[in-house]
Amino acid sequence: MRAIVQKVKNAKVVVDTNEISKINQGLLVFLGVKETDSEKDLEYIKRKIENLRIFEDEDEKMNLSVKDVDGSILVVSQFTLFGDVRKGNRPSFIEAARPDKAEKYYEILVKELRDDGFAVKTGKFQTHMQVSLLNDGPVTIQVDSERIY
Repeated sequence: MRAIVQKVKNAKVVVDTNEISKINQGLLVFLGVKETDSEKDLEYIKRKIENLRIFEDEDEKMNLSVKDVDGSILVVSQFTLFGDVRKGNRPSFIEAARPDKAEKYYEILVKELRDDGFAVKTGKFQTHMQVSLLNDGPVTIQVDSERIY
């Protein structure tokens, strides 16, 4: 499982011409699910999202989590995180989970984040979306449950 986590001042998702989700300070999380992912991978990603210390404290050090700053989380499913371009220029998505599995893991992550007390908004699964954000820092962190980076 992969997540691209961005610290944002605000972020929103638009489908067609309708704004469906919006957050202010917090995290925008693009989530990709791999066909071989398990609940262990899901737990790892959830723990990282909840505990990443990428918000500044009073000394301007990145030392606070999204929970510490009472921030929100916007989770957007993005299968293209598993686009493989090592061979040729057209991405191969063979490692990306099929829609039924990807949606299940996406929904579980959102539910568990909410159960843990976070204000969570979402994109719309398997839909063309326009995502706008004001990245704060900029801060963008890659998280992979296989710990490849």
